[in-house]
Amino acid sequence: MKISTIRKLYSFLKFRRNFTRYSVNKAKSYEIVLFWLKSVLSRSQFLILSGVLVGFSCGLAGVILKSLVHYIHYIITFKVHFEDQILFYLLFPFLGIVITTFVVIVIFKGQDKKGIPSILSEIAQNSSVVSSVKMYSQIVQSAITVGLGGSAGLESPIAVTGAAIGSNFAQTYKLSYKERTLLLAAGATAGIASAFNAPIAGVMFAFEILLTGVVFTDFIPLVVAAVCGSLVSRILLKEDVLFQFKSRNPFDYHNIPYYLILGILCGLYARYFVLITKYIEEFFHDLEWSRIQKAMAGGAIVSVLCVLYPPLFGEGYDTIKALTNGEVREVMENSFFRFIGYRDWVVLIFLTVICLLKAFASSITIYSGGNGGNFAPSLFSGGTLGFVFALFCQQIGIINVPVTNLVIVGMAGVMSGVLYAPLTAIFLIAESSSGYDLFIPLMIVTVTSFLIAKWFSPVSPDLQKLVDQGKIFTREHDRNLLSMLHTLDLIDKDVQTIHINASFDELTELVKRGSRNMIAVIDDELKLIGIITMDDLRPILFDEDACATTTISALMKEPAACINELDNVVSVVKKFDETGAWNLPVIKVSGAYVGFISKSGVLNRYRQLLQSHSG
Repeated sequence: MKISTIRKLYSFLKFRRNFTRYSVNKAKSYEIVLFWLKSVLSRSQFLILSGVLVGFSCGLAGVILKSLVHYIHYIITFKVHFEDQILFYLLFPFLGIVITTFVVIVIFKGQDKKGIPSILSEIAQNSSVVSSVKMYSQIVQSAITVGLGGSAGLESPIAVTGAAIGSNFAQTYKLSYKERTLLLAAGATAGIASAFNAPIAGVMFAFEILLTGVVFTDFIPLVVAAVCGSLVSRILLKEDVLFQFKSRNPFDYHNIPYYLILGILCGLYARYFVLITKYIEEFFHDLEWSRIQKAMAGGAIVSVLCVLYPPLFGEGYDTIKALTNGEVREVMENSFFRFIGYRDWVVLIFLTVICLLKAFASSITIYSGGNGGNFAPSLFSGGTLGFVFALFCQQIGIINVPVTNLVIVGMAGVMSGVLYAPLTAIFLIAESSSGYDLFIPLMIVTVTSFLIAKWFSPVSPDLQKLVDQGKIFTREHDRNLLSMLHTLDLIDKDVQTIHINASFDELTELVKRGSRNMIAVIDDELKLIGIITMDDLRPILFDEDACATTTISALMKEPAACINELDNVVSVVKKFDETGAWNLPVIKVSGAYVGFISKSGVLNRYRQLLQSHSG
């Protein structure tokens, strides 16, 4: 039999085995074809094909979301005059947040995990398995929130949607954890690429944020997915829907001092932005109201802010485009500031206040019950900050200020400091503005802002809590593997116990029947009082006088440390290192005894993980 024939037979048998695992009744015609292709293609070839399919799907999802929001905006803003604006701005942002909350409660059963942290948590804690509901829930929720004027962005929901599409594609075709994670990232990459028509920025986003601490040798599917997502948005979206800025000034090295100062301002503002965001998140989390009540309160606040400062309505990209084109009157057209006039100092105060309030408006929109992300708000704030800085320079007598360039690089600066993603910010703005000649100022501003943000907090405050809990990956590979283990799975509950008031004879009988080197001493409430080891017991067993007089309480000793069943494995390993012990008891929050964890057991599980993730 020829080798080629053997290979074909092997491929057929492999296809048949894989396909029979997947119920024939559930399979669709295209799934049958893909299962067959998986059996005949090499791993790399199938991953590239998967990247193409996931990329086009996620690009289409991004187009659908962008188009939905665009047309909702068009419908609700059609023929709105200044005299109608108070009712308009009071009504729609409020409705957007409240309706989104109602939809989450009724349709999606309260499942509203959103944002980039939720994706990172799925990668680290759920083996990159994302619920299929998220393939459409984020589109519905964010379209309502932002379409009706919520002051948030669409990019995070698009990224979550893309991640869900990539993950579910991998689940359908029975791919491994590494391949599932790769396609999850490819989906998010394609989503970001379609949102901004920036494929390189999408790939940078995956490497800087999603795949932190994950080791990969395959990256072609990411690139392919990004190109496909960007291509879909380029073909299907209209020019006015795309995130693009054409106008800019040529780079002049004499302007470097302006970029350095702007980088510092962006870093300080980014810190302000993330602190306000965390404060608002904690405020609504601790607020003892129902979800609808929180949504109504948040919607009312955002609506009032939009009445006073209309540029806070929606994503705000139109405002940035107007600033880059020098159309300041258009930005102030629907505000009450128009009655004061368009003098420079009025514009300066107006835009400064908007820049400061954007952090409040966006975080209230998101955490009171709406759905959105911080991509657009950070870009909006950065562009506004850049224009304010340029206008201030002009007011103090500096005439030759590159206003448009400061607006454009300001967007990258604040985004870099808020998201801790300087490379993503650089390529995003460079691709969106075709401003590759601005790489030097982009690098100056983004890196300066990023370093200031890192100086305040080494980890993004948005992720700090999850990092402390060991629920997401960091750049420490060993820590990442340990975070994939769960304390409850490591507990050995088959350990002998004895009551504190038991006799020595009972202890002796327990030793005769058992094979363990450690015995837990408990009280009437089953709480751990101490431990007895065979090393402590051995000298007494052969001394009749000592056996007659020794009590359990005298023989036991306190454990070197106790592990709480809610502790993460990283903290468990730290306790083993600090105490030098090989076995530590596990207790509940109430103090009740659960079992023991052995250091060797943790090491064995770690080695198994290391082997599975290094292949």
